Amino acid sequence: MLAKPKQTPQLNFLLPGLKEQLSSKHPLYIRANQVDWSFFDEHFKKHYREEFGRPALPIRLMVALLILKHLRNLSDESMVEQWAENAYYQYFSGAEFFTPGPPCEASELVHFRNRIGAEGIELILKESIRNNGKDGKEDKASIDTTVQEKNITYPTDNKLHRKIIKRCVAMAEKEGIELRQSYKRTLKKLGSDQRFRTHPKNAKKARRADRKVKTIAGRLLRELIRKLPASMFAEDLTLFQRILEQKRNDKNKVYSVHEPEVRCISKGKEHKKYEFGSKVSIALTQTTGVIIGALNIAGNQYDGHTLEAVLEQQKRLSGHVLSEVFVDRGYRGVTKVGQTTIHSPKTFNKKISRYKQKKLRKGFTRRAAIEPVIGHLKANYRLSRNFYKGIKGDSINVMLAAAAMNFKRMINIWKEFFLAILLNMNQLVYRERHQQHLLKSLFKA
Repeated sequence: MLAKPKQTPQLNFLLPGLKEQLSSKHPLYIRANQVDWSFFDEHFKKHYREEFGRPALPIRLMVALLILKHLRNLSDESMVEQWAENAYYQYFSGAEFFTPGPPCEASELVHFRNRIGAEGIELILKESIRNNGKDGKEDKASIDTTVQEKNITYPTDNKLHRKIIKRCVAMAEKEGIELRQSYKRTLKKLGSDQRFRTHPKNAKKARRADRKVKTIAGRLLRELIRKLPASMFAEDLTLFQRILEQKRNDKNKVYSVHEPEVRCISKGKEHKKYEFGSKVSIALTQTTGVIIGALNIAGNQYDGHTLEAVLEQQKRLSGHVLSEVFVDRGYRGVTKVGQTTIHSPKTFNKKISRYKQKKLRKGFTRRAAIEPVIGHLKANYRLSRNFYKGIKGDSINVMLAAAAMNFKRMINIWKEFFLAILLNMNQLVYRERHQQHLLKSLFKA
């Protein structure tokens, strides 16, 4: 697919462009002129081919839509709709004139994310760090892990077994296979038996119904294996068999049929004992609060074992090596990774001087600032629930959320700067008026 060249139509004096119409003091207007869009054009052009296909949408437009989506906490569909209504969104995306229609179909965002992959999304995070200037070049950082939950229902054995039955029936209908029994009425009756299982009189009946549902799922699965060719739906059928065979205390259990990579992670939260998703690690500069690392961790690793990969990504993104990193007690046991010293809370011994103790306490105090940052990432930048598919989707989601928060930081800084200018101007006007009032009163006297 060929990358579409940028169009430069002649400006009409009767129809001014967005550059002339919009306020040059709006944060998105300023960010649009400070992001290095040619950086993305240079790195993403390898994903397009000139030999075939219609011209693709501009790379700047697609990258801007991904940034704005997480910046405003929108779905793909809502992002495309709001782009058609917001002139500042269009200017940020490189449009020269206001367009009342949507820029593309919502599915184009899915295709673009898959095309550039996690490596391309990492470049967007890198540009967001560069956009923060010297603030992203600190020598000290805080690192912590959290869980981004996947968009799945709370897993139970009964839910998984019923999904297997539903999938098996759908496969049989698609391939024209006649099943011995569909079990539709039986499952409806068993569903009523499974209700109110917490009541003592219904507990035994509900458990018996659970076993029956599992038996039905196994029957349908075995019938499909007999009647289907060996290579057809092999991956799905193997997954179904694995779900039916797993026990309560097994490791690496499957918790979702459509997202089998999901892991059960316990972070010790009182309000939420278990979370189903993937572990992510966030690296934050200690003083300025720029996110310089955001990495999805495969599996459920011990926090200390994730440090090497996170620091490697941080070096790749910001271009320098951290001298000190402050972490919580979940990382205990790791004191050094490469040239970086790792500090975790512990009782100070008598050999450490008071000056160093004071510096370490200050660092641990600053480390606590990463907790609200993670909270904002989850509440405002789509990290709380990941709607993207697979392990690749896990990596894409966390890096886009971090990039959006870095851009938002610069937007907030500009707002504070502009408000400070307005406040100073108001103070100057007030002083001039006060002086004029004093002079008038003196002349009258």
